[in-house]
Amino acid sequence: MGAHSHHHAAGSIEVGRTARLVTLGLLLAIGLATVIGGVVLWPDSSKAPKVSAAAAYGAPGVTFPHGVVTAVQGACPVTTVPNGNGGTTTAPVPSANCGNISVRPDGSAAPVTVSAVPPYVLAAGLKAGDRVQLVHQPGGGGVPASYAFYNVDRHTPLLLLAIIFAVVVIAVAWWRGVMALVGLGIGAAVVLKWMLPSLLQGESGLWVALVGASAIMFVVLYSTHGVSLRTSVALLGTFVGIGISTAAATWAIQRSQLTGMSDETAATLSSFVPHLKLVDILTCGMVLAGLGVLNDVTVTQASAVWELREAGPHLSRRRIFSGAMRIGRDHIASTIYTLVFAYGGAALVTLTVLQIYGQPFGDLVSTESIAEEIVRTLAAATGLVLAVPVTTAIAAAIASPTAHDGVPIGPTSTDPVRNA
Repeated sequence: MGAHSHHHAAGSIEVGRTARLVTLGLLLAIGLATVIGGVVLWPDSSKAPKVSAAAAYGAPGVTFPHGVVTAVQGACPVTTVPNGNGGTTTAPVPSANCGNISVRPDGSAAPVTVSAVPPYVLAAGLKAGDRVQLVHQPGGGGVPASYAFYNVDRHTPLLLLAIIFAVVVIAVAWWRGVMALVGLGIGAAVVLKWMLPSLLQGESGLWVALVGASAIMFVVLYSTHGVSLRTSVALLGTFVGIGISTAAATWAIQRSQLTGMSDETAATLSSFVPHLKLVDILTCGMVLAGLGVLNDVTVTQASAVWELREAGPHLSRRRIFSGAMRIGRDHIASTIYTLVFAYGGAALVTLTVLQIYGQPFGDLVSTESIAEEIVRTLAAATGLVLAVPVTTAIAAAIASPTAHDGVPIGPTSTDPVRNA
């Protein structure tokens, strides 16, 4: 195989010309397909379904004003009531002297009384000075205007947490951290401005997932890790992992007869957009869920091969591959733990509820909500695991061994891979 010297930030290594051209050619084809897919599936804003607040709440003129809490009454006492299943549960005892808050809506000088605030909101520590969002029902026909509690306004703490996160990332990772945040922002824009509108218009969840994931990975990897052959190898390995994860998720969803109707939010979405196929949302979500971890392992494997080649320029490709795979196996093990515990933590409330039912374990994992998380985890893990050897093999093929000055290609007494 022909080779020529190709310079990288870590140093100068020999690059296999054929493997390099094949890799870049495949990425060019994938990039072109991504652009074409983005244009074909581009959402038409005039066709995007919209649901007004009046439609959601069954009354015209409904608004959602924000305001500042001026006073909080204590939570109402609770009593035990039948739950309809032969057991009992607790419920608050309504009273005019409990469970109410006073709120001064933005732009208004006088506070209003909001009753029936959920007990769990009060128990979370709601206090004077906090901001909340209300539902304002306009009066009419002899019925006075009224306010009801809608949500806690969490803009300030969330913004503060985001600023702290950004400062920490930039302080530790410097310029690369800045570019990672830029890539994250662009990725979020792709999801919010292209993928979600496309799904709401009834486009195939499979194609939206593939095109959207490809676009995100092109931006994220090159913006964060720089435009280089090493990054291109990681990107190609990532695309292989995306393809495998998508195929596994699609097959598992069909075989498991998952519907995407796992909670009240999905039911609400289905009622507002009847033509929407929730299974498409589910498929797209499963592909997106594994992108971050998949990107992590492919970048690590490409970097491992490059570093091993720098340390052992005369080693054979087989030796470089086996050395990098030892790193990859350790990374696979730790990353699978990350996936399982991340999804398990997200579904912990559901798991707790199912646990108290006392059903057999096999029945629990067959429920829609738990089965979704299992399929999501296993599909992402399958693509992740197989992306490791694929990325390593591509990188090892591109990073050619050097043979000159009579030095043989292959293991030597100073083999850094063998001695590692």
